[in-house]
Amino acid sequence: MNIALIGYGKMGRMIEQICKERGHNIVSIIDLDNQQDFDSPEFASADVAIEFTSPSAAYGNYLRAWKAGVKVVSGSTGWMNDHEADVHRMCTEEGKTLFWASNFSIGVAIFSAVNRYLAKIMNQFAQYDVRMEETHHIHKLDAPSGTAITLAEEIVADLDRKTTWVKGEQHLADGTVEGTNNCAP
Repeated sequence: MNIALIGYGKMGRMIEQICKERGHNIVSIIDLDNQQDFDSPEFASADVAIEFTSPSAAYGNYLRAWKAGVKVVSGSTGWMNDHEADVHRMCTEEGKTLFWASNFSIGVAIFSAVNRYLAKIMNQFAQYDVRMEETHHIHKLDAPSGTAITLAEEIVADLDRKTTWVKGEQHLADGTVEGTNNCAP
């Protein structure tokens, strides 16, 4: 399979290695310094583009890949608030292809199912509150992560007494703390 990579950070490099080990061809690697390559014949030759970038870049990357006729698999998070309806319309009405998940790990998929089940059980016990704490390496760029956001949204969807999730305290690598653990209903 011919694969284009969009985003060449830690995940992009790991995906490249796995693709090559499995016999796939990396035909194009696009990062911040070579955005013009979206218009290259090499990029257009890809069967699929695998996209792991920032929330601010993901939607534009989808549009540029689709313009080149390339399907997209994406693990980028944070773009849906502003662009979900538009992407859904393009996929359903214009035939664009996007396979998206906030996390592709089998373990996280299992954890997500357990999370939804526990939220339904907790609905019966209003005297208990729910809180989530996430820990990552110091180089993690998004906080909360897309996985944490998805888990929080699943809890809110299944817990009648919650209407939204709130980002709490964030302990930064330099030792400073942002936010608060005061929660909203």
